[in-house]
Amino acid sequence: MKPVIAPSILAADFANIQRDVEMLNASEADLIHVDIMDGIFVPNISFGIPVTEAIHRHAEKPLDVHLMIEKPENYVEAFKNAGAEYISVHIEACEHLHRNLQQIRALGCKAGVAINPHTSVGLLEDVVSEADFFVLMSVNPGFGGQKFIENTYRKVEKLKNMIVQSHSDAKIEIDGGVTSSNARQLLDAGADMLVAGSFVFKSENPIETIADLKSI
Repeated sequence: MKPVIAPSILAADFANIQRDVEMLNASEADLIHVDIMDGIFVPNISFGIPVTEAIHRHAEKPLDVHLMIEKPENYVEAFKNAGAEYISVHIEACEHLHRNLQQIRALGCKAGVAINPHTSVGLLEDVVSEADFFVLMSVNPGFGGQKFIENTYRKVEKLKNMIVQSHSDAKIEIDGGVTSSNARQLLDAGADMLVAGSFVFKSENPIETIADLKSI
């Protein structure tokens, strides 16, 4: 199967965000990845509900909203109403992760769990069958354009084994530092979904770059 490609709009030109969303519409991208940062859970602030709504107005691809925020349960319904079809929350930010996932699914969205590079995938064992997808951060969250963390391959393999052993249909999404140089190895390790920001938007031909990732 071909990988699911989710370009991160965080790397777009915010002065021309409609143009960049329409470029993604014309590409082979499957999803549009939307990084939400609150300046508390991560050391940066990106954008929130109004900008997500604006992206959704022009998007023809589903929005994959990654909540890098504290108390995500207070905001998931608002982001669903803003157009999110996939919503991921961080295990490190959730006191009651099982409840968080139930909340997202009850809204009709795909429910995802994101984990930081230092967090063991073993902590996901009890929710492997409760999530639709898992987001493995392959850089430290908060900023785009960071270098890929090599330990990610091992984490993908371990998580994939957990998913298979539990007979779950959950997918594995990789977020951070994804390029054509590491995409094949990530997919071979068990990844299903690839988020790419700077690699896509800073390339000479983003549509061609997305097509290249899709064909790996």
